[in-house]
Amino acid sequence: MSDLSARPVEGSVTTPKGFRAAGVACGIKASGLDLALIVSEATASAAGVFTINRAQAAPVTVSRRNLSATSGRARAIVVNSGCANACTGAEGMRHAEAMAARTASSLGCSVPEVLVASTGVIGVNLDMEKVTRGIAAAAAALAPCGGKDAARAIMTTDPFPKTAAVEVTSGSGTFRVGGIAKGSGMIEPNMATMLAFATTDAAVEPTLLQRALKAVVNDTFNAITVDGECSTNDCVFALANGASGVKLGDQDYSVLVDALRYVCEPLAVGIVRGGEGATKLVTVRVTGAASDAEARQAARAIANSPLVKTAIHGGDPNWGRLVAVAGRSGSNFVLDSAAVRIGPIELFSAGTPHDERAPEAAEYLKGTDLVVAVDMGTGGSGTSQMWTCDLSAEYVRINAEYRT
Repeated sequence: MSDLSARPVEGSVTTPKGFRAAGVACGIKASGLDLALIVSEATASAAGVFTINRAQAAPVTVSRRNLSATSGRARAIVVNSGCANACTGAEGMRHAEAMAARTASSLGCSVPEVLVASTGVIGVNLDMEKVTRGIAAAAAALAPCGGKDAARAIMTTDPFPKTAAVEVTSGSGTFRVGGIAKGSGMIEPNMATMLAFATTDAAVEPTLLQRALKAVVNDTFNAITVDGECSTNDCVFALANGASGVKLGDQDYSVLVDALRYVCEPLAVGIVRGGEGATKLVTVRVTGAASDAEARQAARAIANSPLVKTAIHGGDPNWGRLVAVAGRSGSNFVLDSAAVRIGPIELFSAGTPHDERAPEAAEYLKGTDLVVAVDMGTGGSGTSQMWTCDLSAEYVRINAEYRT
């Protein structure tokens, strides 16, 4: 960790100086806010991390292209919910480009300085009349207090908006970082439908911001899963406008990473906590692996296992499912040295079950914030942590009826 102190503060993407935002209803969804605009008063450094799904939505393509065209500079992010604009062909590409162009016209900036994101149903075309009206309304409504409305406007099946902000004091000075995110189903980002946007009033060169964002995403948004589904639209954007007067250089890399993590981790955990049908937040910890990469591979397998997730939902301390997943994860696993804990209760170690402790573990599983841990038994120092949730009948209902 770097030499800094971070104090959580009330707010979101407009908590850092020099940012305004708005969320409006333009009718893409049947009800509620459905178009958000986040704007930096000055041109900001910009970075993005995107889905690795090869079926990428038009907004992902347009935002990648715009980031490249400006060498990592942006003024605004425009986002709609209710329609993913994914798998919509040439027309979908024109619509994503039009969103950037109309936002740029409303703000008086260049088209490539606008990043675009969409979330919602795949394979449906945007109603551009509604989007155009929404962009005009959002531009007129921009305000330093608009971050909360923006957070609500990007939601689809999310049960609650996700916001976070911190004030950071470091050797280079005091600055702020804020963020919003959405996501509830189709969550295993691998950079579901997952979107996240972070802002900071520190000045950071685009290449440094990109490097830091990628590192932070790996340990936050890429360390969560609701259902193992990597979507067509996943993206995380960061904007840094320098309005605080604080400048972070290469020597401040660890400060920047930690500052971004203070915002991105609670947003990522919030996505899992609000997972479709979820009743329990589960932290999966893997130790004793041959490497960190093997630990992450095992943790991901455990976090995505329907058998593990349903057992947790039912309060069943079935340690055998954890052993089985760890053993088939593809990571090195030594059964005779492995161990499994549910909360603080060790249920399996050195090849021996401790089933007499099952009632205690079952009582622990009645909670809503849980930890399951597996030691891979290799004697290695590899560790990893991921966040997941239980799998309920409500998840099935939500996704069986998603388009109907």
